[in-house]
Amino acid sequence: MAQLRIDGLTKRFGAVTALDAVDLDIPDGAFVAMLGPSGCGKTTLLRCLAGLERPTSGTIRLGEADITTLPPERRGLGMMFQSYALFPHMRIRENLRFPLKMRGRGDAAAQDAKIDEALRAIRMEGMGDRYPREISGGQQQRVALARAIIADPPLLLLDEPLSNLDAQLRKQMQIELIELHRRIGLTTILVTHDQEEALSLADLVVLMNAGRIEQIGAPRDIYRKPATAFAAAFLGGANLLDVVVENGLARAGDGTALGPLAAPDGPRRLVLRQEALALRDAPRPGEATLAARIVAVAFNGATSRVVVEAAGQRLELTVPAAAIEGRAAGATAQLCFILADAPLV
Repeated sequence: MAQLRIDGLTKRFGAVTALDAVDLDIPDGAFVAMLGPSGCGKTTLLRCLAGLERPTSGTIRLGEADITTLPPERRGLGMMFQSYALFPHMRIRENLRFPLKMRGRGDAAAQDAKIDEALRAIRMEGMGDRYPREISGGQQQRVALARAIIADPPLLLLDEPLSNLDAQLRKQMQIELIELHRRIGLTTILVTHDQEEALSLADLVVLMNAGRIEQIGAPRDIYRKPATAFAAAFLGGANLLDVVVENGLARAGDGTALGPLAAPDGPRRLVLRQEALALRDAPRPGEATLAARIVAVAFNGATSRVVVEAAGQRLELTVPAAAIEGRAAGATAQLCFILADAPLV
């Protein structure tokens, strides 16, 4: 394993700049999630790391080695694709043997021992003679993951690996990925557009937008302290409330005084997380409040998603389902939050 360093990485496809001078240092053993909307450059970055795309400019270093122009087979990386890419004509054992043979790792007996160990690790002992079509989607996912790491690569690249799984199996595999990383400590880069997946799996999130890095940080830090309006809105679907600060007092767009705010005078935007908002008949001590009208309520089981109009804006909040019982579209309430806990962007 080794530190990964990316300097000034740029990739153009004709007139389109997919990556725009990206700089990134990834420490040895980190689990990194590349997160962002479609077209932000995260998959292009992963393909450049894998050697499937050659960057227009910039360098990629793995440890002391410059791998920028090396072909994929000489990089020795592990990669798991969205489609799993298992060889359908090969049994599970031979799928797992393939990277060992390609990299010359041991004789047949040593390879068999490594394969047996991998099958035990993914809880598929006794299934090595089956073909991919004869096992479930979740089992195929585990085989693909085992194949990606069986040859002990210095870096593991995961391209939307859980997107083809149903919701329940997806959550199960997230836990398995966390446990696997804790067990082997392999530097891992996951590409995903799913913010929940990125926040739950990674210890470092790289948020990308329009070919550039928007923000880098630990999941809790990047969620609680978004650096830009894009970061706030993309991570958790935060509300951005327009306010004006004058002499240390914040007022909403309709003139409602919200309370003291330590910020320079002028127009600002408050980041209001959906779970940080509440609907009440009256605010509690220390809460800022806005008069709100309920537009819609969507029941989600333990929670409900509520859309309200307040201060001339539409805002969304997530509340315990029991807290919204008896309130329906058209009803009015007080939208309450702690002003001091709301970041500014």
